[in-house]
Amino acid sequence: MNLRNWESRVAIHAASNTYDLAGLAADPNAFSRVAAFDIAALGDLRGVDAVHLQCHIGTDTVSLARAGARMTGADFSPQALSVARDLAQACGLDVRFLESELYAVPDVLGRDFDLVYTGVGALCWLPDIAGWARVVAGLLRPGGRLYLRDAHPILNAIDDTSGDDVLRVTLPYFEGVPQRWVADVTYTDGPRLESPETYEWNHGLGEVVQAVLDAGLTVTGLREHRECEWQALPQMVRGADGRYRLPADSDRLPLMFTLEARLA
Repeated sequence: MNLRNWESRVAIHAASNTYDLAGLAADPNAFSRVAAFDIAALGDLRGVDAVHLQCHIGTDTVSLARAGARMTGADFSPQALSVARDLAQACGLDVRFLESELYAVPDVLGRDFDLVYTGVGALCWLPDIAGWARVVAGLLRPGGRLYLRDAHPILNAIDDTSGDDVLRVTLPYFEGVPQRWVADVTYTDGPRLESPETYEWNHGLGEVVQAVLDAGLTVTGLREHRECEWQALPQMVRGADGRYRLPADSDRLPLMFTLEARLA
């Protein structure tokens, strides 16, 4: 069901102002907004073998390639990967794309990477965070690193239907039974979705960190952020940098987090 939903998003996202594929292809110095934030934290990527899990239509993947990494993108959506390949070609970049269910990626790619990159809005689609961490460990060479930036799990537990300033925890914080959602629009501009139903899982911050540790990685960084890449709550306001924040008292709630780790 989630695959059908993401397949129905591809054409909408590819034509959207949010992703702006034409603008990304036209400017050889351009990065996606998400990747630009992460590249600043990742440092020099020249010559780094990197894999981007759940890469969708490839805007962040090609941005990392532009920054110098030798990129592989993996996703379960064939339509998304078709758009991603066309984008890489339009950008004049040599990027490999793999169609695979997330938990099967190491069976195909193996331990060939210096960096596993997982971008915004990825973990909520996975039922088993410990299994995800084992995938990461199965892709990294010794000394390789994980870079993850995603929605903070406490944000995912907040009621997103109220427009007032009260933050109500109404949804599960820990991994467990998936939440069923029906939304006939996606997060970009564009028409309605043909397949509106999805299932999502939350994973507590401790669950994510412990999964990474249990998979044999050493945590080297953990940061919580006051800004979000999308309007996750209706009361959030957009700043000059394009990111969203609570309108007042932003110290009340972390909106995203970054986790970095290395394999010994």
